Amino acid sequence: MLRHVTAGIDGSPASLAAAQWAAREAARRGAALRLVHAWEWHPRPAPSVPADMSQRALAEDIPAGVVDSVRAAHPGLQVFGQAVADAPVSALLQAAEQAELLVLGSRGFAGVAGFLMGSVSQRVVARASRPVVVVREGGSAADEHFSAPDGISPDEIPGIPYRNVVLGLDTDRPCEELIEFALEAAGRRTSSLRVIHAYARPPDFATADTLVPVRGPELLAERERVVAAALRPWCDKFPEVAVVANVIEGRAADELISAAADAALVVLGRRIRPSRLGTHLGAVTHAALHHAPCPVAVVPHA
Repeated sequence: MLRHVTAGIDGSPASLAAAQWAAREAARRGAALRLVHAWEWHPRPAPSVPADMSQRALAEDIPAGVVDSVRAAHPGLQVFGQAVADAPVSALLQAAEQAELLVLGSRGFAGVAGFLMGSVSQRVVARASRPVVVVREGGSAADEHFSAPDGISPDEIPGIPYRNVVLGLDTDRPCEELIEFALEAAGRRTSSLRVIHAYARPPDFATADTLVPVRGPELLAERERVVAAALRPWCDKFPEVAVVANVIEGRAADELISAAADAALVVLGRRIRPSRLGTHLGAVTHAALHHAPCPVAVVPHA
């Protein structure tokens, strides 16, 4: 089977940004790009459907147009477009199973420090069996790199070093798939990997006759040892990637969103755990998807 990255598109600016990001990622991986537009037939077509055009024809026009746009920007990339007559969530989940990576768009709020995760994107991220990257509307290739000097042309941007990749690490569940994904992403970009581990200091506890304080330096040192032990075998496996670990007392979501301001990509995990209440993303991943200013990769793991 042909190795490929898949992007879900619907003709919106956010999905076009996702398609362009997916094209750059496919090129970095040496893979092809598949663009998928899911549509459903309605007995009463939307006003946007021309009277002289069928719903299917309009649906097939969307991937065809995006394919032309992506090929113009990436002439050496294999690009395929497909319109799928199915519910968007089902179509994208099925497409994700066959791809190395699924890329979706997220629309920005006007005047609000956050982003709108559409219901389709949110349900796909929460249920996909493969990693999913959510890309912000308005994002460009230049955003992945450090600031360029004035007067530089667009074709010179790839020569500017990439910003680092940020990994949110939970030492209670140091998932191998998550760490490997982040290191591979940094390796493809020849960038560093910044690992963020945030923790909350436990409350002081009482003995029979006194209150015993939890010493901050001792707790910090212990957390640093745990993080170093979790990363050590992976640093040996990826010696070409510079890894910087930041162990911080604070809220994980706040620290990751702050680190994302200077990152090319944030990598987070999502536990696969069936529940009668359905799947969910977790508070930290949910916050990053809504507020991190750079693309966010969500890697499912046991």
